[in-house]
Amino acid sequence: MLAGGVLQTPPMPIDARRETGFLLRLLQDGQKISMPMSRPMPTVGHGCHELRVQAENTTWRTLYFIDADAIVVLEVFAKKTNRTPRTVIEACKQRLRSYHAARREEQA
Repeated sequence: MLAGGVLQTPPMPIDARRETGFLLRLLQDGQKISMPMSRPMPTVGHGCHELRVQAENTTWRTLYFIDADAIVVLEVFAKKTNRTPRTVIEACKQRLRSYHAARREEQA
């Protein structure tokens, strides 16, 4: 996670970080992950998904975007209700817009 320009370790326990890292590696290798471990998140954007990892008494979510040559992690958070908080969705949409803008600049 990037906060104020500083890369941070996700706030989840080590076992959840390992499982999340393993799943992200599978995605990088081109494997498809489906329910119950991952589901599409069209409310965030096309190509966005949510990883679901259970650790202790908490369900951790990692919202990510699949690009042609990258897996972009948009947010990591503990999910406490059935709905993804609106603030999380809006933050992810903004991060996705920023990512796409940066990609366009690279290609120009």
